[in-house]
Amino acid sequence: MTPAAYILSLPVRAYRLLLSPWVGNGCRFHPTCSAYAMEALEKHGAIKGGYLAARRILRCHPWGGSGVDNVPPK
Repeated sequence: MTPAAYILSLPVRAYRLLLSPWVGNGCRFHPTCSAYAMEALEKHGAIKGGYLAARRILRCHPWGGSGVDNVPPK
């Protein structure tokens, strides 16, 4: 991981350590946004990985049309 990607990963690491246990397991994406962000930063570096992570986090809201729990009923 590049130094810039490591710096961008620090808030994600802090979230996973401090806030994630309190939020619970209600993520609509698999893998979770924080796991995806860490993987994107490790694989693609700071610029592209940061862009991919930010795009994923911005799509993570209750009114979005994607995610694993958004399967139409039969």
